[in-house]
Amino acid sequence: MKTIIVAAGFAAMPVLALAQTTEIETAVGAVTVPVAPQSVVTFDLAALDTLTALGVPVAAVPVIAPPAYLTGAFDGTPTVGTLFEPDFEALAVMAPDFIIAGGRSQSQVEPLSAIAPTIDMTISGDNLLADAQARVTAYGTMFAQQDTATALLADLDAAIENARSVTDGQGNALIVLTNGGKVSAYGDDSRFGWLHTALGLPEAFPELNAETHGEAISFEFIAEVNPDWIFVVDRGTAIGQEGEAAAVTLDNPLVEGTTAGQNDQIVYLDSARLYLVGGGYQSMTGTIDEVVAAFSADPN
Repeated sequence: MKTIIVAAGFAAMPVLALAQTTEIETAVGAVTVPVAPQSVVTFDLAALDTLTALGVPVAAVPVIAPPAYLTGAFDGTPTVGTLFEPDFEALAVMAPDFIIAGGRSQSQVEPLSAIAPTIDMTISGDNLLADAQARVTAYGTMFAQQDTATALLADLDAAIENARSVTDGQGNALIVLTNGGKVSAYGDDSRFGWLHTALGLPEAFPELNAETHGEAISFEFIAEVNPDWIFVVDRGTAIGQEGEAAAVTLDNPLVEGTTAGQNDQIVYLDSARLYLVGGGYQSMTGTIDEVVAAFSADPN
């Protein structure tokens, strides 16, 4: 992509005069951004995940208990408020060159723009894989890491192809999220649906409605659907909330009597990867590795 020299900035945002800029795709379309800004704050965990994979450091992060694999990115990094409530005073003192928001912090894009140029990099739940790939390309362009971005995307494609070969012909799957004692199911057009569409896992119940928080289901429903595999996301564990664990919630005769239960094919995924950092490069590759390991395990 051609890089140009301009004096323009973002509308209603501080202007980086005579900065080298380039154009990238964001959640709201093409936007002109500075090339390799030095001080970058992110309020989007998926962005932090992908930037870390690209080797791009950040100046500050939100206050949140990170997934284990992102601990290194948080260690020693200043915090500037939460995903939902940025610390505008601390940000003003820091005076970053650039801010990335999105997902849970999407509503803060406009107010953050008063501090520094801010982009919305929200990843769509119903188009997660394509958006995630586009973000890798965008950050690679913005931070002059195009070669690294190309290599990461090639590795992701290879991981997906390997997963499809491993899961082929191994039965259908039901993706469920537990929240205390409640259970919801997610179909192929949901935030977790890429596990079906990208990895070639047939849906155990194709009629599930697309819902941001899933479709509430009962244990009787799970027994009737009788999935070959059950993939479990534990919301409580993901956000560090006390309460009934997923394994306890699903420990009942109706679930145990399914094909998945009888064949030890109930897979408890790293929930923080999927729930908090959906669409991050490392989140996706880590989850793919978990799925491949589950399908490759010796049943004996």
